[in-house]
Amino acid sequence: MPHTPRKRLAVAVAALALGGSLTVPAATATASTASSVTSVRLQGTAPACVSRDVIKQKKQVVVTNRCGKTMHLKVVINNGPDLKCWTYQNGEGFLWKWKLGSYGKIVTC
Repeated sequence: MPHTPRKRLAVAVAALALGGSLTVPAATATASTASSVTSVRLQGTAPACVSRDVIKQKKQVVVTNRCGKTMHLKVVINNGPDLKCWTYQNGEGFLWKWKLGSYGKIVTC
């Protein structure tokens, strides 16, 4: 196949570019991954008072805390890197975007 080496090169360059931009944050996040994964497992899926407005085609979600108290929430991405744990005051919402994977769920952390 004449295009195979070119495609491989394009994929390698894209992976290098993505990996290069994420090298420092990934190394920082790795140190705390074990403890945050454990706490996420213990806490589980966010309650229904946390609204999730997902637009799959744009790879984005708006997460809003309507629980009447401060919540610590994290967006889980299937087949991609999860987003950071974030503190949401009551009534506060954030728009999150990602590049790889698909929306999984919101968990407490």
